[in-house]
Amino acid sequence: MDSQKYENILNLALDTPEPERARTLELNIGYEEEDNTWELIVKYHGNLRDGLSSFLAQPQGSLMRIEELIAGYAILTVPEAFMETLSVVEEIEYIEKPKRLFFQILQGKIDSCIIPGSPLARTLRGQNVLVAVIDSGIAWKNRDFRKEDGTTRIRYLWDQTLQAGQVWERIAESGLLPEERREKYAPPEGFVTGVEFDDEQINEALAAPSETEAALLVPSVDTSGHGTAVAGIAAGTGAGSNGVYEGVAPESELLIVKLGTPGPDSFPRTTELMRALTYVVRKSLELKMPLAVNLSFGNTYGAHNGTSLLERFIDNISEIGRNVICVGSGNEGASGGHTGGSVGVVKEGASPDGPSEGNGGQTIVELVVGSYERGLNVQLWKDYVDRYLVRIISPTGEEFLVDTARPGKQSYLLEQTRILLYNGEPAPYLTSQEIYFDFLPVENMSYVNNGVWTFVLEPINTVTGNYTFYLPSETVRSGQTRFVRPTPDVTLTIPSTASKVITVGAYQTGLEAYADFSGRGYLYQDRLGGRIEGSFIKPDMVAPGVGILASTREGTYEPVTGTSFAVPFVTGAAALLMQWGIVDGNDPYLYGEKVKAYLRKGAKPLRGERDYPNERVGYGAICVENSLPM
Repeated sequence: MDSQKYENILNLALDTPEPERARTLELNIGYEEEDNTWELIVKYHGNLRDGLSSFLAQPQGSLMRIEELIAGYAILTVPEAFMETLSVVEEIEYIEKPKRLFFQILQGKIDSCIIPGSPLARTLRGQNVLVAVIDSGIAWKNRDFRKEDGTTRIRYLWDQTLQAGQVWERIAESGLLPEERREKYAPPEGFVTGVEFDDEQINEALAAPSETEAALLVPSVDTSGHGTAVAGIAAGTGAGSNGVYEGVAPESELLIVKLGTPGPDSFPRTTELMRALTYVVRKSLELKMPLAVNLSFGNTYGAHNGTSLLERFIDNISEIGRNVICVGSGNEGASGGHTGGSVGVVKEGASPDGPSEGNGGQTIVELVVGSYERGLNVQLWKDYVDRYLVRIISPTGEEFLVDTARPGKQSYLLEQTRILLYNGEPAPYLTSQEIYFDFLPVENMSYVNNGVWTFVLEPINTVTGNYTFYLPSETVRSGQTRFVRPTPDVTLTIPSTASKVITVGAYQTGLEAYADFSGRGYLYQDRLGGRIEGSFIKPDMVAPGVGILASTREGTYEPVTGTSFAVPFVTGAAALLMQWGIVDGNDPYLYGEKVKAYLRKGAKPLRGERDYPNERVGYGAICVENSLPM
């Protein structure tokens, strides 16, 4: 019954007996045994329903379903008895059967050298290792985060957004629990905010007779779904897909922190992150289990060289217990929010009162400010040893001049925009100088003046001349607001710039190509004779980060893209290595920097990348099998 209107694999499927077809990976896809029908994709012209009217009139016609899409495409559900003659319908131009979509949580595992069914995949599953996801929370009822008996894999869930008193008040009003249970609904020991739920409380909620009672017992909700997706990639069981979309470490145990926010429409603070890291490391010590921590967020404020308190804090806490902290490099690589370079080295003696043209030249940096920008800040970071003037020119040509040697706050009005400026000085842990500009509309205006703002750097006495400009994350600025000539280097978000974390960028597995949105690394001052000193390599590696099929709050799967979803591949991989080393007794010291070293060594090359490490992909793409010292 071969037909030229049928694609080859459909012809093959129809020519193959169903029992044999069922044993293949692809031939039976689209066939529904229960009602003996095929789901088909058709390209058609004219009136498809008229063309199929004779089939609809037949006794089995009630089983046929027509779902017209757009541009002459439709999905048909067709009884198998109709398949032999369906191709004669004039309106139908071509027919294909559906195929399985191996979105990149499965393909991502394969590309990360975790082959389903391989000895590695069978024996290393994260047993007795904690995976901590510090994020937007988790859909704790999702089957991907439960054991085979239906109980939870979440050892502890700390929701920083909840208030213990309010949670207990609602439970007490419902009469669900006796008063002596009140003490269980409290912040974690040593903290004053949020509510901590242990596995006993979560299991009690899972066993509740109604959704309403379950929500009263554990009222933590992942409102964005971000944390759920991240946790699913790192450690989901894939239960909602019969294991097809299993995460990297599906038998690990979970620590979840839903980061608090200071207001209903705001973002978590770094202080909430520091509390969360403290909490999960303490739990790891208490439970005497190795810990892999996933951080899929960041910001653009700072010198990006590991010197902020948050970065230093993370480096310090990474040395407590047996842990590995994995952080995404951010999605600022192609956002236009960074530019940098080097102001020409000039001789001393140039006048500080005017431009230094002809004595080293000027550097011009142009910034487009989009419409409806209610506020904007710009960071300029430079070496403190360098001195130059910064001339700020508004879109209509108004300007003022800043001497970087004059510390402290200054204020200027250009057009209808007030610019608050602060000339910084070195800190005990920072040799760089920051010049910070805050653009605000004047009181009777709603927005910063849009158009091209110009920064002219006029050297007075420069030694290195290095400078970098940063805008806020693209999440909080207009898509039109960007530098005219951006540079993608050093677009890592903080805290991925912390020295001791594993910094993870994203790549597209189908093309084996770096994802241009992924934050890039390297600091200008870290180049040593054309090479990069090892501790400054950022990112350390890349992982699949485009079109990843991840767990949703509803228990289904949907594709997501970004370095947020590349990180959990590495977090899960770190859990596998720690299981092999610590839990299975092969190497009790396999944690921290040692895990990073093994993952770096095992990384595989990507197309188009010649030298390793480099600022785009670090040492290459993660490959767990190559990383095990076996």
